[in-house]
Amino acid sequence: MATTIASRLLRSRMAAEPLKNECHRRGVTYMPRPGDGAPRAVTLIPGEGIGPLVTGAVVDVMKAMHAPVYFETYDMHSSMDRVPTEVIESIRRNKVCLKGGLPTPVGGGVSSLNLQLRKELDLFASLVHCSNLPGLSTRHENVNIVVIRENTEGEYSGLEHEVVPGVVESLKVITKFCSERIAKYAFEYAYLNNRKTVTAVHKANIMKLADGLFLESCREVAKKYPGIKYNEIIVDNCCMQLVSKPEQFDVMVTPNLYGNLVANTAAGIAGGTGVMPGGNVGAEHAIFEQGASAGNVGNEKQVLQKRANPVAVLLSSAMMLRHLQFPSFADRLEQAVISVIKDGKYRTKDLGGDSTTQEVVDAVIANLG
Repeated sequence: MATTIASRLLRSRMAAEPLKNECHRRGVTYMPRPGDGAPRAVTLIPGEGIGPLVTGAVVDVMKAMHAPVYFETYDMHSSMDRVPTEVIESIRRNKVCLKGGLPTPVGGGVSSLNLQLRKELDLFASLVHCSNLPGLSTRHENVNIVVIRENTEGEYSGLEHEVVPGVVESLKVITKFCSERIAKYAFEYAYLNNRKTVTAVHKANIMKLADGLFLESCREVAKKYPGIKYNEIIVDNCCMQLVSKPEQFDVMVTPNLYGNLVANTAAGIAGGTGVMPGGNVGAEHAIFEQGASAGNVGNEKQVLQKRANPVAVLLSSAMMLRHLQFPSFADRLEQAVISVIKDGKYRTKDLGGDSTTQEVVDAVIANLG
């Protein structure tokens, strides 16, 4: 009996052996629940300046690849005092939003619409993925950094007042709840995405209570993830290390203001803000947009000549598709964008080319698998 079983196992192994030498790879099996392929509604805020150009590029590509999404479009402008109620209701209903740039006027009493959206929807985590793209020449190689930034408090709490004429007080609010929440998100992201290290960025040597609380929260959360290395770095040293040896960083978790600075610095190192995807995520809702300099609306010349770079928003929309559990569509879109960048024939001016937005979009559509 044992001999018979052994011979069957041997025949089975010999029959399977040729499969090892086949050139094709077996894909990962994705088993959706019934109904998961139904088209999903996405709130679309084109924004201002180049915003309608680059978000329009996403709409064109989604149509070309027959992605299971459709858009509910709402106009918003920086001149508005508040985010329109119908926009908030749409995002609450759809859970997901794609947004173009919305600038915030410098000075004055105008509140940022971007901040209003994050606070109203409790989008506590900002995520920016800064990595080298094949074929795009940069000063540093092997850059693959994810900056995760607390999005609802810190210096962006908006608590400012004039004590006496000529003296203004601005409050930086740090809470244990929000610090632990962003730390958990960073470690969970690292764990689920096979990342090895989380680095907390701080200024606790000066802001001993506020940033000290942030660090204390990160340390407590780090103990629950023994398989992930935990580091700490002071923000000014962090900036110096970023521009000299960025490849040392993996996942970075930061309070609000530091994360804004670090994400933009890392983006510039890895190829520019025009190619860095990102999103703002909460427990229930998510807004996807250009990762760094999300308020970027370009200049009048880019708008008139229609030469805005759509890559960052296209890659952000690939992140959105993964968030919606459409991984094959996300992979197709991402690979098509990477192929266009690597080929180098169609690039906008910021990437060393002279292509229009539409030429880049057509090239991406032509490269869809």
